[in-house]
Amino acid sequence: MTDLKQKILAAVGDDLKAIEQALAENLNPYFDLVSQVAGHILFAGGKRLRPLLMVLCARLCGYSGNHTARFSTIFEYLHAATLLHDDLIDGADMRRGRQVANQVWDNPTAVLTGDFLLARGLAIAADTGLCEVIRTIARITENMSQGEIRQLEKKGDITLSEDDYLEVIRCKTAVLFEGACRTGALVADADAARVQALTDYGYHLGLAFQMADDLLDYTQDLSSLGKHAGADLREGKLTLPLIHALSRAPRTDRQCMVAILENPNFSGAEFAALVEMLKVHGGIAYTEAQASAHIQKAKTALQPFGDSPMREVLTDIADYALVRKG
Repeated sequence: MTDLKQKILAAVGDDLKAIEQALAENLNPYFDLVSQVAGHILFAGGKRLRPLLMVLCARLCGYSGNHTARFSTIFEYLHAATLLHDDLIDGADMRRGRQVANQVWDNPTAVLTGDFLLARGLAIAADTGLCEVIRTIARITENMSQGEIRQLEKKGDITLSEDDYLEVIRCKTAVLFEGACRTGALVADADAARVQALTDYGYHLGLAFQMADDLLDYTQDLSSLGKHAGADLREGKLTLPLIHALSRAPRTDRQCMVAILENPNFSGAEFAALVEMLKVHGGIAYTEAQASAHIQKAKTALQPFGDSPMREVLTDIADYALVRKG
């Protein structure tokens, strides 16, 4: 895992520096409070994966202009905006190892900063001069809002189905990955087949990334994950490991799992017992298998591009999505 991460970082180091600079430059003209609150989450150690995907996909399609770093900030701004809003809605206390923004400042400030970042992303999308890019970003913001509403509606619902879960993560995660990759192809003026191939790559990568992230909630600690293990469960979010295990567990174990789920103040020992039941009843293994299948589909979507350094990096990123620790 470490070797793969270092290989990716060595290949994209210059791109990450350019993205980091563009993120800062696009906040500088705005008043101090917005920059402070936005910076609290933007510069707290995010991976920059979504903007990086846009840059790499544009290059894979032959783009050689000077605007990819700036255009790519759209996707980090949209991502940061959703995190600001999500933390407030979920009552979270930690994000990326820091206290959440609405606790450092207040709820109105966090909400309005999130709104500003959404607007900033749309403004930069308009600067591309491409109607299809603007439509893509508008669809992303619409879907992410729908995903958050759907998740809120289903909070704590032990009858949540796998299909319901997949629709939530499609809206909340996959559409942003998909949109980043699609936009990279669009700014490179790629043909329709290549645009669709990279759209498919981003979609399947996004689903797998979220499934892997949901597994981390049961396996990683604060130092690795940036939030407390079990945080999603305490917030009433049923994710695939739990959904699958609940569907397979005998009545006694299911009752025990439901009791833990319905008590947000569960103890460390109860959480450990739940994780063990997820393993015994196949929730962990099933989620790993589903994530792996989507990664394979993502890599298959890259086949029309032939062998190239950019395709290799995108393949490595897909593989890393499964083995990362945070």
